[in-house]
Amino acid sequence: MSVGLLGKKLGMSQIFDQDGSLVPVTYIEAGPCYIMQKKTSESDGYDAVQVGFDEKREKNTTKPLMGHFKKASLSPLRFVREFRLDDNGNGSAESVPEIGQQLSVDLFKVGDHVDIVGVSKGRGFASPLKRWHVKRGPETHGSMYHRRAGSQGASSYPSRTWKNKHGAGHMGAQRATAVNLVVIETVKDKNLVIVRGSIPGHNNSYVMIRKTVRGKKAQHQIDLLTTRRERQAQEAAKTVNPLKASKKGGK
Repeated sequence: MSVGLLGKKLGMSQIFDQDGSLVPVTYIEAGPCYIMQKKTSESDGYDAVQVGFDEKREKNTTKPLMGHFKKASLSPLRFVREFRLDDNGNGSAESVPEIGQQLSVDLFKVGDHVDIVGVSKGRGFASPLKRWHVKRGPETHGSMYHRRAGSQGASSYPSRTWKNKHGAGHMGAQRATAVNLVVIETVKDKNLVIVRGSIPGHNNSYVMIRKTVRGKKAQHQIDLLTTRRERQAQEAAKTVNPLKASKKGGK
């Protein structure tokens, strides 16, 4: 994994892409992010870069954390995360800016495939129907079984509830990752990254933006996109037999 960005989800909208199609997008305020610490396998056992985002007041920061920020000559930051660096040349400590320097949205360009990590919206204590999408009972009058959890286990055997039985419980408020999203646009002066699709979390929640882990699938999608117009032109150039023409293509 290479170094990424931290940001804040601003909300969703829809825009027209280069082909004129209307696509749903999410606006993310990504930056300015600051390099806080570099970890190496010699000193820490693994290679990683610690990044911080969103300044906060010093009086709201604990003394141990304040010392950590002062060591990097930075103001207190609210959201701090690490990005592991792999050993296959994708990312290295030498290629990362020095401690105290800033990362901008130039880290990603239009067309890049990224993963967005955040915390999903909390739904409180939810029923099995809402939490696991189990089937409901009959809606007719007198069935007396509409939105209940159903049988949990017979009394004679097994006399208990099986493990992993879908039941009611706390829903949401967990770490979630939206995989293989496409960067539609970046606005450097406003620190904006616009990605196609939805991402986890409510508005103003913090997220991590990193290069996608599904590199082969992303490359396949890029190849299909680059050859789409050529394939469409080839289909349009095909001669149609009027005796076999369908209602859609023939005249």
